[in-house]
Amino acid sequence: MTRRWLVVSLIVLAAPARAAAQEPLSDVLSFLLTNRAVQTNDFVRDAQAAATTRDTITTLLAAEIATQPPSLSSVGFAYRFDNELSTLVRASDSFGSFFTERSLTAGRGHAAVGTSLRLTHYTSLDGRDLEDGTFVTTANQFRDEATPFDQETLTLQLDSRVLTFTGTYGVTDRLDVSAAVPFVSLALKGNRVNTYRGARTVQAEAEATANGIGDIAVRAKYGVVSGRTGGLAVAGELRLPTGRQQALLGTGKAAFSAVLIGSAERGPIGWSGNVSLSGGGLSSEMDYRGAVTYTASDRVTLVGELIGRRLGDVGRITAARAPHPTIAGVDTIRLVTEDTSLSTGALVAGAKWNLTGTWILGGHAMVPMTDRGLRSGIVTLFGLEYAFGL
Repeated sequence: MTRRWLVVSLIVLAAPARAAAQEPLSDVLSFLLTNRAVQTNDFVRDAQAAATTRDTITTLLAAEIATQPPSLSSVGFAYRFDNELSTLVRASDSFGSFFTERSLTAGRGHAAVGTSLRLTHYTSLDGRDLEDGTFVTTANQFRDEATPFDQETLTLQLDSRVLTFTGTYGVTDRLDVSAAVPFVSLALKGNRVNTYRGARTVQAEAEATANGIGDIAVRAKYGVVSGRTGGLAVAGELRLPTGRQQALLGTGKAAFSAVLIGSAERGPIGWSGNVSLSGGGLSSEMDYRGAVTYTASDRVTLVGELIGRRLGDVGRITAARAPHPTIAGVDTIRLVTEDTSLSTGALVAGAKWNLTGTWILGGHAMVPMTDRGLRSGIVTLFGLEYAFGL
């Protein structure tokens, strides 16, 4: 039996399959991963690899889309009681940062409401480009050849828009309560292509959208130490499983975070730092955030932030080789999941502008620093906040 006959015997000719647009995004993703044409003669191993890869990818999608921190940082207008003047005065000339909490609280009876829009286009998954057709999911390769003779590649276009409404109320001079309600819109389009000796055949195509409420976050913050130049606070945040898990709008599990907050100011410069530990949700998690602000004028605050997070046991996509069970000299390459934690980081740069009265317009750009998990290009966010006294 010649090698040529063996190779030809692996070809499968079929019309491309298509997934219905109304199916849940998780099912559409599963369809794209499990519709295989490369013949490996090992159904059990193929099914296991497809299932674990699908689960890991959906987890990484949820980690990026459903568990990103909302823009629930301290309100732009914070107040304190001045004993010398016997009246309320602004506690800071700065309007604060976007994601990093500062120790200042809104002040008794003061509140703020806001909205923000985050636009994200995802481009890679664990370092593999999602859009250029090089994401190999399954392949057969002769050991004495440099490239596979038969392979399947996955192409995905994935975009998200998250519109978040926030509210904060000062229960006392030291205690704030807040909530963030996100509305998520996801759009996914993908195809799976089989390439045999340079001849390309589309095996599967899918397109789907999902719209709805995401996981709601509620938070309480208490100022432990408060001074004119700095302070220390603690916060607790509960993320509720209100988003549909099958549509990748939520995690399907409640999560709780405990946050330690420190901040200080000297002249026009302010800095703050947060460390938080979380349980429940997708996995255990540790976050750290740091911000530097510069009060350029009484109406403008410039912001720079560093955001990092580490999620435990969410997995990593990697490729594994195994000898083909029936053809000598051929290896089968499959995507598999490697048990490991996920560490990511991003830089944020932006500004907040006091339009008039207590209206604040903010905008920033976020640049990912790592290629782990689901990665995007530059993420943009625009927000509007209004503060008032009750």
